[in-house]
Amino acid sequence: MLHKQITKWIKDYAKRNKISTLVVGVSGGIDSAVVSTLCANTGILTYVLTMPIRQNKKTHALSIKHAEWLVEKHFSNVVHVDVDLTKQFAVFEKRMTVLGFNNDLAFANSRSRMRMLTLYQVAQHMNGIVVGTGNKVEDFGVGFFTKYGDGGVDISPIGDLLKTEVWQLGRELGILQEIIDAPPTDGLWDDGRNDEDQLGMSYPELERAMENDRLDQGNAYDTIEHILTKEEKTQLKKYREIRAKNLHKMNPIPVFKKSV
Repeated sequence: MLHKQITKWIKDYAKRNKISTLVVGVSGGIDSAVVSTLCANTGILTYVLTMPIRQNKKTHALSIKHAEWLVEKHFSNVVHVDVDLTKQFAVFEKRMTVLGFNNDLAFANSRSRMRMLTLYQVAQHMNGIVVGTGNKVEDFGVGFFTKYGDGGVDISPIGDLLKTEVWQLGRELGILQEIIDAPPTDGLWDDGRNDEDQLGMSYPELERAMENDRLDQGNAYDTIEHILTKEEKTQLKKYREIRAKNLHKMNPIPVFKKSV
């Protein structure tokens, strides 16, 4: 089964690199719930961190509920740590606002980077690695992640899985139904907006557009757009617009090459 293959992959990587601890941030969403469960299933010491920053109460409650479920199921190797970063973020936000750098999207990304900082503090102290929770659509399709935030990880167990595959994996792993049913969200906004609100497309729509883009790019002789419905063409156009805007996150950092 797929979840056993991924669990073995994580375990083998840790053994090969003499890693004794896995560190995962849990948000209350399906991706982090699946990844943290896969890590726990390795039997390796797993630190599960909940890191609210003015978190939506319902979303934070789900993250706590999942962490408690995981500890109960794997009491011998799972540790839950709740680190409320609201005060620390408020200090940063106030100072940046005074200086005139009060961009809302930048503040949302700064929340993600503050969490990354926390995960690596724990990981380095525990001779561990930070385990990523991004899926294929987010990390390699539309680039829906924060550079040096949730994109800053050491390994990516579900980076080759579509969102629908992650949901299926969640069912196989027995993840709480409330988490499976919850609208996906990055939890970085005070108004509680979810992923679909931000992207303007659902994950199934993004996956279809991603596949159509792959087929179109792979066709050396003709475009496939003539066989797409009007709705599919609209979704493909939207997908490409989002992807183009975020390609800088997915491409290698440009490096100046000096002349010989």
